[in-house]
Amino acid sequence: MCARCFSVLTVPAPCALAGAALALRVSAGAVYTTQALQQQRTNSLRPRSASLPTSRRAAAAMPVLAAGASMQMQGAGKAVVITGAAGGVGYAYADKFLEQGMKVVICDISPKITAAEAALKAKHPGAQVWGVICDVSDKNSVEKLANFAKEKCQTVHYWINNAGINGGRVEFMEVPVEQVEAVVKVNLLGALLCTQYAMKLLSQQAGVTSHIFNTVGSGVKGGGTPGYVCYGATKRGQPQMTKSLADELTKGVQGYAKTKYPGDVRVHTLSPGMVFTQLLLDQSTPELRKFPFGVLAAQPEEVAEDLVPKILATSGQGAF
Repeated sequence: MCARCFSVLTVPAPCALAGAALALRVSAGAVYTTQALQQQRTNSLRPRSASLPTSRRAAAAMPVLAAGASMQMQGAGKAVVITGAAGGVGYAYADKFLEQGMKVVICDISPKITAAEAALKAKHPGAQVWGVICDVSDKNSVEKLANFAKEKCQTVHYWINNAGINGGRVEFMEVPVEQVEAVVKVNLLGALLCTQYAMKLLSQQAGVTSHIFNTVGSGVKGGGTPGYVCYGATKRGQPQMTKSLADELTKGVQGYAKTKYPGDVRVHTLSPGMVFTQLLLDQSTPELRKFPFGVLAAQPEEVAEDLVPKILATSGQGAF
């Protein structure tokens, strides 16, 4: 799978760039500026499948919508919660959902979430968007997020678990234990906590079909991620968790009566691929900045343009 491939059970996403793009889906910092890398990418020879204009890539991979469905406002009136949205692709998702006329709740552990909320309100006058600080690795904080979303939106249709950290690019034996704990808490425990509280909220919405998306990254297919052992291990767990939940929701747990809920909750995995963010560039090397970052990575806005319509078009239960 390459940058901006979207995987759910009902949306196949084959891609010849799987190894190069996904194996290096990690974060980064700043010797070269994002603008310089973007120019380098523009001037580089790109594989044919990655050279299509963004709109054509999106159209080629887009699930077929029902006749008469609007591509521009298919999310109008619905609500979405996005974690890790003070910047980067999380912020870009929020921007694109607001273009769709949706209610948006964004959260982040960083106080920059306040500035992100203000920027989105300035860009979309009259839009319903709310920002809140949340530590996804803390159950009390996540519970408050779920309650906040219910209070502001009444009904939530989409929940995107986007928050994540990579822990730095270094040999595993040199990684401080505290950093190991932080990566596991944010990436894996955070996804589990957010998913559980999201399911508790969404399952009680009578007659509403809602969707939860868990973000995958480098290591998801089991390939090695040297320098990012903790990150890769946490991302490997995302599709297994999602598949287990999809089976529970459709089949129940063997030996127990299947629970019936007022709301219909569906779970999926989401792969934004390599994205030009500070997280991608931190502790990268000149070689990585040339390839694949300078050739295959995308701007957050490109990722959101590709993925948001697919998120809104999703229907069935999905997992790798």
